[in-house]
Parts: sequence; C-alpha cells; structure tokens
Amino acid sequence: MKVLVTGAAGFIGFHLSRRLLAAGVEVVGLDNLNDYYDVGLKEARLELLRESPGFSFVRVELADAAGVGKVFSEGGFDRVVHLAAQAGVRYSLENPRAYIDSNIVGFLNILEGCRHNRIAHLVYASSSSVYGLNTRMPFSVHDNVDHPVSLYAASKKANELMAHSYSHLYRLPVTGLRFFTVYGPWGRPDMALFLFTRAILAGEPIKVFNHGRMERDFTYIDDIIEGIYRLLPQIPEPDPNWSGADPDPGRSPAPYRLYNIGNHSPVRLLDFIATLERALGREAVKEFLPLQPGDVPATCADVADLEEAVGFQPDTPLAQGIDRFVAWYRDYYRV
Repeated sequence: MKVLVTGAAGFIGFHLSRRLLAAGVEVVGLDNLNDYYDVGLKEARLELLRESPGFSFVRVELADAAGVGKVFSEGGFDRVVHLAAQAGVRYSLENPRAYIDSNIVGFLNILEGCRHNRIAHLVYASSSSVYGLNTRMPFSVHDNVDHPVSLYAASKKANELMAHSYSHLYRLPVTGLRFFTVYGPWGRPDMALFLFTRAILAGEPIKVFNHGRMERDFTYIDDIIEGIYRLLPQIPEPDPNWSGADPDPGRSPAPYRLYNIGNHSPVRLLDFIATLERALGREAVKEFLPLQPGDVPATCADVADLEEAVGFQPDTPLAQGIDRFVAWYRDYYRV
C-alpha cells in the first residue's frame, strides 16, 4: 500500500507516518514547513522519518493547485490521510486569511486530487472545535454543529461539508475525524502541555484561562494513531437507512462517515496541571484569567461509533501520557 500523509512534519502526521512505515507501508509525506511554530521541530521529525527507506517527502503549499495536482498525478496513492491545516484557535483571530488559504482552498485541492486520481479512501482531520456553542455532553457526531465560535472551527465544519459534497457527487469514500485535544511526545509548542511544561521549568507563570474552570478530553497520541490506522482499510459505505426527512449529521446516503476520536474522559484543567507538576517535580505559578475569545469551557467525545466501527478504546492514563511527554521534552531540549 502507498499512502499520502499531508502534514507529515506535524505532530499527528509524524506519528502516523512512523506507524505506517513500521507496518511496511510506503509513505509520501507532504508539508509546507511553515513557521506557525518552530520549524526546527518539524525538521527534526522529518529527519527521523527519512531514516526509513519507505518514506519520501515533498514540500508543497496546499493552496498551490498545480503543485498538489502534480503530487497526486505522479503518486499512485491507494489512500490519503489529510492532516495538514493551519491550526490554532487563537491564531485564527489574528490571521484569518491563513485559514482560508490552507483549510479551505487547500482542502479543495486535496479533494480534487482524490477525485481525479480515484483514491480508494480519504481520511481527513476535522476538530472538536466544530461543536462550538453545543453544551450537551458528551459531544456526538449525530448532533447539529452549526454554531462555531472561531474561524478555525468554521473552516473545519466547512471541510466536513465540502467532503460530503464530493462524496455525494463523485462517490469518493471519505471519513472525517474530529480530534479531541491530542497530546504526547513531539507535540505542538502552541498546546497547553507544551506551554505549561516550558513555563514551569523556567520558573515562569502559566496562564490558566476561565479561572481554571475548564475541562478537556485529553487524548494521548498513540491512542489517536491506533484509531486512524484501524480506519484506513475501513472504506465507508452509504447508509441505506439514512432519511432526508430526519437527517443524521453523522451518516449519509453517500460513502461518507464522521467520527469523534477522543478519550471520552474529560479532565479538569487544574487536575491536569497538578499531574504535570508531579511529573516535573515542580509547582506551577498560576495566573488566572478569563475565558479567551473563541474558546469553550468543556469538551467530551462520544466515541461509540468509532468503537463499533474499529474497536477503538483509548487506554493511556493521563499520568502515563504526561510522564512520557516530560521524558521526551527533557531529552529533546536537554533540560
């Protein structure tokens, strides 16, 4: 099998590529290596991937239709996992055009590449952010998600709609995954675990938003990768029982499916910080602040559909996941 992984220099793309390569799958990694966060970290991930003879890399902007089209026409891919995107909720308030270029125009180019090259299965990254103002817990793919609170979230909801239209029009098998707060070694420097670890080790205060009254469905990277890996061979089929009179957002008469991929076990932010303090052997200096624009106070994933489809059962305890991250962080940064 030959798989195109976009965002291969990113956190999830890097780990997925390693898993596929270990299984003997040929991987072509695509990334633009932008400077949203430390390019050196991205290059270090790529350096590890290049140790495998089954890995090759192309540097292309998602918004470059000709460049993306060439990757597809020359690739001969069996599957595509589209993880590349402009990430970050807060950054979408500062630089909204980056989200349109990467997440909307770029995703269109991926869909066109899959359509014209008869890709057997496209798996793409959505986000728990699409739930927006929803407050019914746990979040379910069968609930309406029409009230995003950031442009990032809106771009991910747009991706789901775009994917459905291509699945309906061209019978393109498509699976969307709504990720819930992924953490672990080689993680993103803009995420809470990375920011908190850096600040605590430097003796600097950490920013605790919504005065600590936050809950997140923290999901360890290995559990996420296992879910994606199991889904790749699972080609979605049309649901013959779907009804336009009572439309289910999580299913479709097209070969299209949506899944939450999370831990289904939300953790209070202050408990998360306490677990990190124990792993570091240091106490954090906390600066309590109000809820940020574009943020939500709680997330929790209903993963029943993914469990039914591929037996997905995340099993990494938070303390173990944080310990592994801290060990990686100390080694990588020589702290």
